[in-house]
Amino acid sequence: MVKIKKINYGIDGINVIRWLLITSLVASMLFVYGINVNVGAIKISYKIFFYIALGLYAQVLLSLVYAKFGKFRQRERILNSYTWRGDEKVLDIGCGLGLLLIGAAKKLKTGKAYGIDIWSTSDLSNNSLENAMQNATLENVANKVDITSQNILKTNFANNSFDVIVSNLCLHNIYSKSGRETACKEITRILKPGGTVILSDYKNNSQIANFLLDAGLNQKIKSTSYFDVFPPLTIQKFVKAKTENFNKL
Repeated sequence: MVKIKKINYGIDGINVIRWLLITSLVASMLFVYGINVNVGAIKISYKIFFYIALGLYAQVLLSLVYAKFGKFRQRERILNSYTWRGDEKVLDIGCGLGLLLIGAAKKLKTGKAYGIDIWSTSDLSNNSLENAMQNATLENVANKVDITSQNILKTNFANNSFDVIVSNLCLHNIYSKSGRETACKEITRILKPGGTVILSDYKNNSQIANFLLDAGLNQKIKSTSYFDVFPPLTIQKFVKAKTENFNKL
């Protein structure tokens, strides 16, 4: 694991970008050398590979633009969808290198921001607890954050722990429907009555919303960004009733 020495929030979906780049290079070579490909009884002309390569290169470019620029704008959309007092206890699920966590910490005066992750380096380059803390130190919020290795499927936080729970591009990495439902129940359990959940992701959004609604939360906003993020990301905001009801959990 490379230790970062300056503020660095990594490249998202790094393994996907690698495979897109490799595939686009192969398609380019097939086009340049005029190689036709037979798939069963179907013959694919080498000319088709020009358009395949072009599309793949475009996806690589859009992914890099998101990693360097778009995710910072998405962070502001997420954080600006909540009115901050400054004394909140905040949790960032899948905090990675701390982009959203540190942004939330900067909104706080007496509050504290907590981050949890399982540190997958296939989803984010240089992803580690050490590097997340290094970013927090470089951003001058180390005293406002607490980062631990935990999985949202089961955390060690007490019931009603957090005023605000945020997450960007995390829950889609839970591959089973039952796992996503478990995560939503855990989110609801550790959220304070009257607390707010803000989630940003590109798939399973309706399913996640239904799980949270079934767990007793109320949906407040849903908006999708298309032009400066890739793929398009949907922000959903939910609020837990002030009167607790765990019957559905």
